[in-house]
Amino acid sequence: MEIQVSTDSNIEGREELVRRVEDQLEATLARFSDRITRVEVHLGDESAGRSSRTDQRCMLEARPAGRAPVAVTNFADTMDAAIRGAADKLVRALESEFGRLADRKGGDTIRGAERS
Repeated sequence: MEIQVSTDSNIEGREELVRRVEDQLEATLARFSDRITRVEVHLGDESAGRSSRTDQRCMLEARPAGRAPVAVTNFADTMDAAIRGAADKLVRALESEFGRLADRKGGDTIRGAERS
């Protein structure tokens, strides 16, 4: 799973931040790593450095192999909180996406369990 991080010009400490993002996403998305080819991360400061609430933005776009991209966005007071929130949202979105895929391909369903 490849992780690409981009930031707007208002983000400071880019190298350290990129390393933290990569570490967090590798740990959070480890169980999906064989199904995801790439995760694109877009970080931004919506208030361009001015102090305001929930102005830190993290957008994550996962590229599952052979599937449409799955994207989520989270806003928070700090960049770390924005990243954690977006990672949690992405996990839920991927669980939903892969769960639907398993259901369509004959995975266990309630109806199938009742027949057993």
